[in-house]
Amino acid sequence: MTDTHRPLVIKTTSGLDRPETANQAFTVAAAAVAAGAEVSLWLAGEASWFAVPGRAAELELEHAAPLPDLLDAVLAAGTVTLCTQCAARREIGPDDVLPGVRVAGAPVFVEEILRPGAQALMY
Repeated sequence: MTDTHRPLVIKTTSGLDRPETANQAFTVAAAAVAAGAEVSLWLAGEASWFAVPGRAAELELEHAAPLPDLLDAVLAAGTVTLCTQCAARREIGPDDVLPGVRVAGAPVFVEEILRPGAQALMY
């Protein structure tokens, strides 16, 4: 990360129920990673399902980059976190998620957004 980039924390609760909003969150996260920013993408609510193998491919949106490609880009150079409570409500366990996805709760999210210079975005 260069000194000109501040940490970016993106949280999305949008899933297949809101495909454009979900895709926008992933697009912004992948673009920020490509720009060299430190990116943390949080999956909560219906977006929790995207942490499960194969589920990102279920979102198809015309004129948009495929969600699995965007997710792979963020996993390769950033952090992807699945909300603990959201996962539990959907019976998604730590062994059910893609390699590289961590499961963490509100205290970790708050720690990230309170870091000096951090910018938080919600989708």
